[in-house]
Amino acid sequence: MKNKKILLTGGAGYIGCHVLRQLALARERVVTLDNLTTGFAAAVTEGGFVIGDTGDAEILEKVFAKHDIDTVMHFAAHTIVPESVADPLKYYRNNTAASRTLLEAAAKHGVKNFVFSSTAAVYGIPEGGKASEDSPTQPINPYGTSKLMTEWMLRDLSAAGGPRYVALRYFNVAGCEPSGTIGQSTPKATLLVKVACEAATGRRPGVSIFGTDYSTPDGTGLRDYIHVEDLAAAHLDALTYLRNGGESTVLNCGYGHGYSVREVLAAVEKANGKPLNITEEPRRAGDPPELIAVADRIRDVLGWTPKFDNLDTIVQTSLEWERKIAARDPSAYWAT
Repeated sequence: MKNKKILLTGGAGYIGCHVLRQLALARERVVTLDNLTTGFAAAVTEGGFVIGDTGDAEILEKVFAKHDIDTVMHFAAHTIVPESVADPLKYYRNNTAASRTLLEAAAKHGVKNFVFSSTAAVYGIPEGGKASEDSPTQPINPYGTSKLMTEWMLRDLSAAGGPRYVALRYFNVAGCEPSGTIGQSTPKATLLVKVACEAATGRRPGVSIFGTDYSTPDGTGLRDYIHVEDLAAAHLDALTYLRNGGESTVLNCGYGHGYSVREVLAAVEKANGKPLNITEEPRRAGDPPELIAVADRIRDVLGWTPKFDNLDTIVQTSLEWERKIAARDPSAYWAT
């Protein structure tokens, strides 16, 4: 008997489209819902596609009524931390209130499994720079808080008989699908690897280091960078886990080790064969010196085995996609 369909909200975005590709390879039946605010229709390479907002109850009712859905993978969200500070209600409307609308529709239509795109931002600034799933959740910006509130809704709905869930707390996602069929084209991106690769290909004048006086080996911030293909695989592992009767859980998605800002920029320079225009700026408020995942639980619970745990691989796949965008390659899609 075929599995029922999977609804991907935000499936036209950076992470969602990588998950969609892997689901298609696994012969899963998928329908994507995306309002294309930051996503790209060209990234939806498989399955059905509905253009619409996750917070629109009428659209959700039509999608659930038409498609035989028993699993939701929820990616749709705003993700820019500084923007969340400047416009918090935008984040609570889209990341929290829209998620509540989605959960209500999912519960009404008997969805059994829910995989949620959460974030390490729920930890704020963890003591010692390392965060396990048992670390205190104390977000320092509305983005992190808006995601944590959705985790709470999932927890309470599940306890009341709603879907079982896996909430995946992402650390720093980077890289692109190695064959170059899809990639990260998010407009006004703030993630370091993409920003540096944009600078390497001339799409930005340069790249800034914010803070060079941290108590780290080279004075710059340390982060846990995870390749998007490994992150996507974690979603398929979470799906298998839930289908096999796994209990609701929260899991960190990271490699358990980090790279400094200077190390990342050096890797981009190495891959591109020439130096970047780098400026050094003061620290940004709220940036922790170090944010690394304690990532044992995801391996134990899901059997997740990463394949791209290599900074040079992360950078090279990102740079190759960025070169396609810079060249206006017709096989790529890009932000205009």
